[in-house]
Amino acid sequence: MTPVDPAAAESDQTTTTEQTETETDQAATAREENSHPAHGETLGGARPDAGSTASKDPDDWVTGDEPITGPQKSYLDTLAREAGEELPADMTKAEASEHIDRLQQKTGRGA
Repeated sequence: MTPVDPAAAESDQTTTTEQTETETDQAATAREENSHPAHGETLGGARPDAGSTASKDPDDWVTGDEPITGPQKSYLDTLAREAGEELPADMTKAEASEHIDRLQQKTGRGA
């Protein structure tokens, strides 16, 4: 059996604790940096295109060709019912976004 040096074991434990604290501090700093808005950035202000909730044209979305999401489908169902329209359920995210924008205008929900 190999004897264990208590001082060496304690030193290893201290190093591990210091590494963990440093990693935690670095993660907190990264979160804090990401949570601060860019200079001049605001939330809730007027949009460049007040008629659209999308900041990017849905045709330019990287994931625009993917199937409609559950939340989009649910909201679009509500809007279509209010507008008295019936839409196909098998559409893309981009198509859903365009219908949502249009129906929000029609129903007054997107004001």
